Amino acid sequence: MAKISRVQLKQLVEAAIFVADTPLTNEQLQLSVLDGLAVSKTMLSEVLKELQLDYQARGIQLVEIASGYRFQSVDSLSPWLSKLWQEQAPRYSRAMLETLSLIAYRQPITRGEIEDVRGVSVSSQIMKTLSERGWIKVVGHKEVPGRPSLYATTKGFLDYFSLKSLSELPSADDFVNLQNDQNALNIFSAESAASASENISPVHSAESETTMLTQADEPEQLH
Repeated sequence: MAKISRVQLKQLVEAAIFVADTPLTNEQLQLSVLDGLAVSKTMLSEVLKELQLDYQARGIQLVEIASGYRFQSVDSLSPWLSKLWQEQAPRYSRAMLETLSLIAYRQPITRGEIEDVRGVSVSSQIMKTLSERGWIKVVGHKEVPGRPSLYATTKGFLDYFSLKSLSELPSADDFVNLQNDQNALNIFSAESAASASENISPVHSAESETTMLTQADEPEQLH
C-alpha cells in the first residue's frame, strides 16, 4: 500500500468532504479516496478530530451527523446567510411539529397513538408532508386489529437537525429549563417596558407586528 504523510492525509480528507455531494462516513472515505493508501481507522479518526478542532472557531464547521461528516455554517450566522436566498424558509404548524416530536420521542408509534396523546385527529396532510420531507417512514405494523402502520424518524430527519443519533435529542429537563429561561426573559422585558414607559411619553409605532407564518393543514377534529 502507498504511504501518505499526515499533512497530505488531512488535506485529502478535508477536500473529499468539501466536494462530496452528501456526507461521508469513515467507511466511505476508506473505500473511496483512501483506497490503496496505508491509512488505519485510528489515524483517520484522529485526522477527522483535528479537522473539527481546526474549524471550531470559524464560520464553517466540520460536524458529524447520522449520515457521516459534512461542512456546514455556524447556526448563529443563519439570519444573515439566509439573505442569500430569496425564497422564505418553510414554516411548519404547531400541529405538525407536535406530531413530529411524538414520533421522534416515542418511536415506533402509530397514528392512533399520536392522536391519543394530542387529543385530536392527525391530519393526513401532516403525515404526507412529513413523509415527503423524508423525516418519517413506516417501519412495520403493530400486531393489533387493523395492523396500523408504525412510524419512526429517518436519517434524513437527523441530518436536517444536525444530529448524530436520537440520543442527542433534548431531554424533558432541557425543555423545562428553556421554558423557565423564556419566562424569566418575558418578566424582565415586561419590567423594562414598564420602567421605560414612566420616563417617556407614549408614541404610535409605525412598525407592524411580526406574525409567524404556518403551513396550512387540514382542520383537526376533536375526538
